[in-house]
Amino acid sequence: MLKSVADVMLWRRKDLTVGILLVTLSAWVVFEISGYTLLSLVSSVLLLLIVILFLWAKSAALLNRPAPPLPELFIPEETVNEVGAIIRNHVNFLLSAFHDIAMGKDPRMFFKVAGSLCLISFIGGLTDFLTLAYTSLVIVLTIPALYERYEDHIDRYVIMGYQKLKQLYLHFDVEYFSKVRKRILEKKKLS
Repeated sequence: MLKSVADVMLWRRKDLTVGILLVTLSAWVVFEISGYTLLSLVSSVLLLLIVILFLWAKSAALLNRPAPPLPELFIPEETVNEVGAIIRNHVNFLLSAFHDIAMGKDPRMFFKVAGSLCLISFIGGLTDFLTLAYTSLVIVLTIPALYERYEDHIDRYVIMGYQKLKQLYLHFDVEYFSKVRKRILEKKKLS
């Protein structure tokens, strides 16, 4: 399963990757042009389906024809228990992490979560969910393939950028941060 996902992301199965991109692009265009939301489209399709099946069953009873061929629709109890146990474990893990963050036990995780939520809030204010999902899919399907193809060039530029940032940090450390530290230490000595 994971190998096939990696193959799609790295464009080793070009037909499937292009198909996914085209289907999502067409769905995104249809949603944007029509003004529908995913929830309204799903509810409209389900309404149409239930009306067709209802009319078919009623007309079949009147005309002595067979009813629509619907399989027995149910979910086995074991499946519900397994899914419930998996969901319970994940929710308990999240609640435990939330408790640790709220009680101040994990400040590093607090800043990670706070930063992530601020970033999500900022991005959510710029776009709607459908556009964000489509853009994310395009990024997921292009960035890994581009990195794999141009890995040497990208790594070279990333290393150069890292070295420049390191030099900039050292410059700021010498010029500004060390002066601030000296003043703080002088004030502590005076008090």
